[in-house]
Formats: sequence, C-alpha cells, structure tokens
Amino acid sequence: MIKLDQTDCRILTELQRDASQSQRELADKVGLSQNACWRRLKALEADNAIRRRTVLLNREHLGAGLVVIMMIRTRHHSLSWLTTFRKHVSSIPDVVDFYRIGGDYDYLIKVVTNDMGSYDKIYQRLISEVELENVTSYFAMEAIEEQRPIPLFRTDGK
Repeated sequence: MIKLDQTDCRILTELQRDASQSQRELADKVGLSQNACWRRLKALEADNAIRRRTVLLNREHLGAGLVVIMMIRTRHHSLSWLTTFRKHVSSIPDVVDFYRIGGDYDYLIKVVTNDMGSYDKIYQRLISEVELENVTSYFAMEAIEEQRPIPLFRTDGK
C-alpha cells in the first residue's frame, strides 16, 4: 500500500469525479501549481494508484439497460479449472465485473447487456465451457448508486 497524504487524496478524488479535466483545472481545485500537480500525478501513476483513466457511459442511452448479478457456485477448486474458468469468463465482453468471493457462493459476475435474450446467450455461453454447480441470477430493477468513487483515506500516518 502506498502512502497517501491529504493532497494525494484530493487529486485522486477530483480525478474520480472527472478524469477529463485539464491539468490546470485539477491543479486549481487541489491548490497546487500545475508543475507540482503534474509531479504528484506522475508519482501516483508510477505507484499504480491510478490504473487507467476512463469514461462513464449512460447504459440506457446506449441500449445496455439490463444489469444482471450472477452468483456462481462450483465444486471445482483446482488451479487448472480456475485458470480455464477465468479465461472463459474474461472472454465474454458483457461481463463488466468478476470477483472470487467468500460465503455461500464462489464467484460474483456483473453483466451489462441489452435485454433478456442477450442475457440468455451470455448464460448459455458461460455454461457451455465449464462445469458449474449452481448459477443464480439477480436482475437489477434500478441503479440507485452505480460506479461511485472509491473512498480515500490518508495512509501517511498524519
């Protein structure tokens, strides 16, 4: 874990709100000169605090209004099965999040797609390559909060 001070937290918070803002706008918002802000930003990128900068899209306007949370249970826990499963799930473009989890299920997959027919094709593709014990799907009715910024905390001990 890298050490973050209050200024680093402000920079990262601002970038999560709007990664498209100019260097000058960012520097003004966090109270630094452009050069100091640029150096901080480059250090955060070098430390892998920033993996990439991206854009949040409006799913409904783009025809991707169906969000499905898939909970998966398996009897298989070997490295070879896991490698195959990860590769298979990662090859499905509609999968936007994929977690190995603890509890009653082994994996959580978030799918964003057009409609129920599209989801059924994704489901059929998922079960075609790997043996799964149970797949339970939950369909989102409304996105109350989605892709919220990650809360940041100082880690510099101050």
